[in-house]
Amino acid sequence: MGEKIRVSLPDGSTLEIKKGLTIRDLAARISPVLKREALAGKIHGELCDLSTPILGDADVEIITFSSPEGQNIYRHSTAHIMAQAVTELFSDVKLGIGPPIEEGFYYDFDLKHILTLDDLKKIEQKMCEIIENDFPFLKEEIPRSEAIKLFKSNGQDYKVELLEEMADETVTIYENGNFFDLCRGPHVPSTGKISAFKLVNIAGAYWRGDEHRPMLQRIYGTAFDATEKLEKYLHRLEEAAKRDHRKLGRELGLFTISEQFGAGLPLWHPKGALVRKIIEDFWRDEHLKRGYEMVMTPHIAKVDLWKASGHWDFYREYMYSPIEIEGQGYVIKPMNCPAHILIYKSRTRSYRELPLRWAELGTVYRYERSGVLHGLLRVRGFTQDDAHIFCRPDQLEAEILDVIDLVLYMLKTFGFEEYDVFLSTRPKKYVGTLKHWEKATEALKKALEKVALDYQIDPGEGVFYGPKIDIKIKDALGRAWQCTTIQVDFNIPERFDMTYMGKDNREHRPIMIHRAILGSMERFMGCLIEHYAGAFPAWLSPVQVMVIPIADRHLDYAKDVLSKLVEVGIRVEIDSRSESVNKKIRDAQVQKIPYMLVVGDRERETNTVAVRDRSGVDRRGVSFDQFIGNLEAEIRKRRPTSGLTF
Repeated sequence: MGEKIRVSLPDGSTLEIKKGLTIRDLAARISPVLKREALAGKIHGELCDLSTPILGDADVEIITFSSPEGQNIYRHSTAHIMAQAVTELFSDVKLGIGPPIEEGFYYDFDLKHILTLDDLKKIEQKMCEIIENDFPFLKEEIPRSEAIKLFKSNGQDYKVELLEEMADETVTIYENGNFFDLCRGPHVPSTGKISAFKLVNIAGAYWRGDEHRPMLQRIYGTAFDATEKLEKYLHRLEEAAKRDHRKLGRELGLFTISEQFGAGLPLWHPKGALVRKIIEDFWRDEHLKRGYEMVMTPHIAKVDLWKASGHWDFYREYMYSPIEIEGQGYVIKPMNCPAHILIYKSRTRSYRELPLRWAELGTVYRYERSGVLHGLLRVRGFTQDDAHIFCRPDQLEAEILDVIDLVLYMLKTFGFEEYDVFLSTRPKKYVGTLKHWEKATEALKKALEKVALDYQIDPGEGVFYGPKIDIKIKDALGRAWQCTTIQVDFNIPERFDMTYMGKDNREHRPIMIHRAILGSMERFMGCLIEHYAGAFPAWLSPVQVMVIPIADRHLDYAKDVLSKLVEVGIRVEIDSRSESVNKKIRDAQVQKIPYMLVVGDRERETNTVAVRDRSGVDRRGVSFDQFIGNLEAEIRKRRPTSGLTF
């Protein structure tokens, strides 16, 4: 009998096993179902292949597709299968990288052939052959110098570049069939483990995201452990394509992005600018109700200010190069906070004044590589719904709780009621003392627990000056969007020597809370467009009512209806074109206008309107006063438009 060791499982149970038993064999011993579903394992928290032996007492976990780690391993293995298929179908392929991403994977290729969507079908067919052959994923550890020679001999320049930058003396290579790749792993045991996959798109991507490096061809795909899951995902992709804010932004006349003007710099059309105004007015009004004051600050500031704030050292890669004005360097602002700090420091502050809550819809500019720009969701110039709160230590918890209350109220008003909440902790590069970081993190944690918000720890994802709460809103398709952030900062008040006079007539240091609720107007608009598929609730719609006269003789009555709606503040247009009523109705529905009022002889004689909503439901003979009353109530309550209520 071999030497026995003890393993501890995630459910708290322990097993005595033979030393050297593999993760795969352990899964089989636990249950036949786990043996079938096992993809990889963990020993003392370190991911490993199923073939890895357990050599001593250890905490062990079996990884399946039900976990995010299992999904990443499954999809990363599928990316290797795709790369193998591409190298077998096309000659002179140079391999980039092929990581798993949220709900999928991609791989970058440098090849002369320009890939088309038809090529994806050929690649999928070849992948099916590779899966059918059930090639094992074989891991080999070799000296880094040997790996460099191996990849050089195969003309894999990008892999050589990665290897030459590594510090490890030993690296790992995975082989499946005749294909091998530089990879840390782990992988599923064999290619036959992949049961459902789909290649979904082709895009261009600069090598390592650098526009000065070669443009590679990126193939995106996804993979699931069951066909029905894949079909459900592909259906969701189709729905997402219909809701794409870039497409709807053009069709609904909301915004465009012009290469002539500059990538990542949206141009707001009248309807889009009007929706923004409605959102901004609501935002300002709600802040004023809750004790905030409005401030406004310029778009550029001296370089020295950003050095004092720490942005120059910790955030410079996202800042644009300085411009010189009369011998002095200025930087276009990436943040609003230093300007708010200078307003605070413009005079001595008393403890009686605190908290000070200052809000600004401040436009900032940050450098983003062209490869990551995406409609309104990732831009170079955007307007933050920014605010900074300066408070005493005894006020900190109450202020965080008030911010969370405001966040939940505003997001619910816009139709978002599901969230993922994260508490982001200290990153590797940070300023300030550990004591302050611990105190700030604890304050955020207590606030989340007090309001009973479920949250996850996001280790190392705080900003350089403090920890933060991030709230990702879930849209109608269940997708998460990063919008809200609440950050506690003990450090910048220290750097700027901010003080207030306390009860004891001595100087004390205030605490600063940085917060944005909607995140940025650009990103939030993109989220709203996709959440509602462009069919905004009536209170947000740029045009709330379209009046449609049946014939020219009804135009005067239609104008009377329009005038009365304008008088009570309804956003209304009249379609007086010489088109059929059906075409006018279709066009209004395409523009996703909440309500259409069709007027003809009967309506003119009875002072009524025929009401039709954008879903196609209609009702005749509605009194004009009733229509106005119900519409005003709907707008006042800011509830989603769900159909006729008349």
